[in-house]
Amino acid sequence: MQRITRNSVIKSVRAFFSRSKADNAVDAQIRGTLVDSLYSSPLNLAIGAITGLVIAFYTAYSIDDVALQSVAYALAAVVAFRFSIIVAHRFSNGEDSRTLELLFEIGAFAYALAVGAMATLAIVEGVDPLAQMVLTVYAVGYATAIAPRNAGRPVIALVQMLLILGPISVGLLLSEASLAHALGIVALLHIPSVTTITLKVYRSLRNSIISAQANAELANEMRELARTDVVTGLANRAGLDHAVAETIEHSEEGASLALIWIDLDRFKEVNDVLGHPVGDKVLRGVANRLIDVSPDGSTVARFGGDEFIVFCPVDNLKHAELIASEIHFEIMCPLRVDGELLEIRASLGVAIIPDNAVDADQLMQRADLALYHAKVGGRAQTCFYDPSMSRDLVRRREIEAELRIAIQRDELSIFFQPIVDLETGRIRCFEALVRWFHPEKGELSPGEFIPVAEETGVIVTLGNWITVQAARIAATWPEDVTLAVNLSPLQIRAPGAALGIKNALREAGLDPHRLELEVTESLFIEDNHSTSAFIEELSALGVRFALDDFGTGYSSLGYINKFPFSKIKVDRSFVSGSEAGQKSDAIIRAVAKMGATLGMDIVAEGLETPEQVKTVRDAGCNLGQGYHFSRAVPDYLAAMLLAQERENTAFRAIA
Repeated sequence: MQRITRNSVIKSVRAFFSRSKADNAVDAQIRGTLVDSLYSSPLNLAIGAITGLVIAFYTAYSIDDVALQSVAYALAAVVAFRFSIIVAHRFSNGEDSRTLELLFEIGAFAYALAVGAMATLAIVEGVDPLAQMVLTVYAVGYATAIAPRNAGRPVIALVQMLLILGPISVGLLLSEASLAHALGIVALLHIPSVTTITLKVYRSLRNSIISAQANAELANEMRELARTDVVTGLANRAGLDHAVAETIEHSEEGASLALIWIDLDRFKEVNDVLGHPVGDKVLRGVANRLIDVSPDGSTVARFGGDEFIVFCPVDNLKHAELIASEIHFEIMCPLRVDGELLEIRASLGVAIIPDNAVDADQLMQRADLALYHAKVGGRAQTCFYDPSMSRDLVRRREIEAELRIAIQRDELSIFFQPIVDLETGRIRCFEALVRWFHPEKGELSPGEFIPVAEETGVIVTLGNWITVQAARIAATWPEDVTLAVNLSPLQIRAPGAALGIKNALREAGLDPHRLELEVTESLFIEDNHSTSAFIEELSALGVRFALDDFGTGYSSLGYINKFPFSKIKVDRSFVSGSEAGQKSDAIIRAVAKMGATLGMDIVAEGLETPEQVKTVRDAGCNLGQGYHFSRAVPDYLAAMLLAQERENTAFRAIA
């Protein structure tokens, strides 16, 4: 048994010294934690010290020994010193762990030396046996208890134990009593036993700290990964939220912070045409540019998809404008990907705290609102938040909610504006236009609620309702009069769009040949398969299609060549707009000539005067629409116009 104990001690000591170099390399955090363990539970230290003082003074004065009394006073001085160290540690916040460790060593060694000296002195001087027993029992008990308690720094624990048990063992062995010799041998054997326990406690404590630190580092890495975008390496949405909250919390009161929200315009086309790998390279290229151009202290994040955010400190509004301008310019520069130069366009929305917002959520909302206005305003531009944007948003939400209710309550009406044959003056077609007479706000302009309907998706429900109502009314007209209905791109791309038109025709009993669906050029910006399928399916049924607002959007003759348009409507800006003139007349002539060659009707919109009617007729337009002929009228007035026209025709025939 003794051999096993000795081997275990040797192994423990070897392991301790083999780790000494590694222990010296233990980083400050682990060392600080170990040193903190020395100062943990100061109450225990206080109880032990006070107990030692009571025993020392009571024993020394009860036997009236001057030497023991002197040591007792020295012990009291050491206790006072150790208490001062504990107080200093409480106010140090764990800083300068090496100094704290050294001070602890001095106090611990001095206390252990005093305790060991008192017990040894009592044995050597042969004082009262009871006093020897009291001092020796306290000293051995203290050495045994304090060693594992201070195992966080094994050197301190073992030296304390040796300073106590070493002198006591020697004193007992030098004593004349044979029983004291036995106790001296037991005290010596107690040293390796306590040493083994101390080193085991040390290893366990140290490994626990290292394991905890490793787990904390792993948790930090996982947290960073969770806050990082895998494609660009920038912060993702979670990382951005964390950075924004942290920055705002630690910013000085009144400091300005700008949030610049960036959206790449039509990035979907890059993925669709060039593929997602190229799209990812574009995103990484944009990310690198944002990092390069963003000021120090900025957080650059990919918010998701093709959206990025730069959150940065600014001096004032002018400074924010400068940064946004530099970012916009940098993104707009051609980007080389796989040897090919790509033109990247972006829209930016900017909001500033505290000018525009009081917290992070409000800042995000208002930057997003500014971005929305940048995109609605034509894209590829920068918009700064303005309070009017919030008022517009409230107004749009109000309109959206009331529009849904208006459709259910039949508060909407269908009006019809005639399209007239410029040669005969006869009505060839009526265009269906929606009107909203609000019970409280009066008539609301289509320009106010149609854009809201398109933005919110209500246009799908609204468009289907218009088609159904208009088809029912048109079915009552003469068969040579057609119906024109405007369709939104959203309505066309909605699932079952063609089926909805078919159902409207069937329920109304309207011949498909009498229905014209007007679409704008914006429908063809994205090469969407559903658009082609929609047009092909209804064209096969006999429904005709007209290209509305020609000349104002992304005009392309390719659309006319690819799709079966039977009519082109020249936008009113060429007829009665501020740009109307010699050049616009030439454009109208060119379009009219093309239409005549292709067998298509050409409609001139916005005719308000006889002179304009003559101009477009001379230019080759065969149909006209505008206030000169009639405003949009309710269904019963449309029926009256047709009836009057038929009566006049019959009267002229009789005459």
